Amino acid sequence: MYAAIPLALITIVSFTNPDFSLTGKTVWAFVTYMAFGTIYSISNIPYGSMVPAMTKDPVERAELASFRQAGSNLGLLITTVGFMPIVLLFNSASTGYIVAVSVFAFLGVLLQIYAYVHVKERYVYEKPKETKVKLIDSYKGLLKNTPLLVLCLVNLFTFSAFNVKLAVQVYFCQYVLKNVSIVPYMGFFSIGCVFIGVALVPFMVKKVGKKFTYILGCGIWAVGDISAYIFADDAVIFIILACFAFFGSSFVNSLNWALVSDAVEYGEWKTGNRTEGVVYSFFTFCRKLSQAIAGFVPGLVLGLVGYVPNAVQSPDVQQSIRGLMFIYPSTLALATIIVIAFFYKLSDDKYTRIIKELSDRKGDVSV
Repeated sequence: MYAAIPLALITIVSFTNPDFSLTGKTVWAFVTYMAFGTIYSISNIPYGSMVPAMTKDPVERAELASFRQAGSNLGLLITTVGFMPIVLLFNSASTGYIVAVSVFAFLGVLLQIYAYVHVKERYVYEKPKETKVKLIDSYKGLLKNTPLLVLCLVNLFTFSAFNVKLAVQVYFCQYVLKNVSIVPYMGFFSIGCVFIGVALVPFMVKKVGKKFTYILGCGIWAVGDISAYIFADDAVIFIILACFAFFGSSFVNSLNWALVSDAVEYGEWKTGNRTEGVVYSFFTFCRKLSQAIAGFVPGLVLGLVGYVPNAVQSPDVQQSIRGLMFIYPSTLALATIIVIAFFYKLSDDKYTRIIKELSDRKGDVSV
């Protein structure tokens, strides 16, 4: 709750365009963007940490994770559609951007306050006053949390793959398909498929469990991208196969938040200390790291193969763009399947046993 207003203010500030020199503007951009990232993390980590305090039921956690992913994509869709029309209402672009971002920031604060008022943390355990856990011990406990470490590793794969796809898709449409006008349509239909996938996740978890649903999502994702690498030579086929891949990725992106909630209880069972904040901050850090990698990879590859902006690209450059768009993410999706299948040992049955044992330890006394 306390982070809501600072987050809104730094969001607005990051859209301002001060009358500085080029160097001054560059410094301003770096500082405001870094401040935004910091305050966003302060807001986002406890937001995610509430899930294990709200429910212990694995299906309900999958539902919460699905709603989170659906809300994220709905927010993306609303801002994508609604932002620029507000900007274009004003003669000055700078004024339009400030007004538009202020509208969305204000609505964001209202929604965060609404969530704060209506979310109930049902499983918050009071620790004895004499019990004090050092922060360094909480971080040491992360090394014993094998499911969390596996989840962080596969998120380095999947989040990097997902962000590279988003970064490269404009290049693919412009220089390979030579039809950049299809980007909005691809975004619209792919987000629609994500909503379908998100809606199916709780049903799939109930039928086959979280681990198999996660693997299935990666498999669909990989098949979609490999097929697109081979067959996507026109806009229609590209959109169809891209939607298929995004449908699979929605399973993965939704279940990440349910699985990390399970890792909180595993860590408590393993070490005796319950550290939601540390677990979620470490998981978020790994996702930010993968996002940084995703921002670095396309520029490095395109630079090495001789990419020239706004020019006809050579066959080698076009092939590299195609590889970044499809082979890079599909390879990482397949790597994720291998890691989850062989190294993620926290099954739904084991999780149920852990919850029972934790309840027995505490006498099931919660506040």
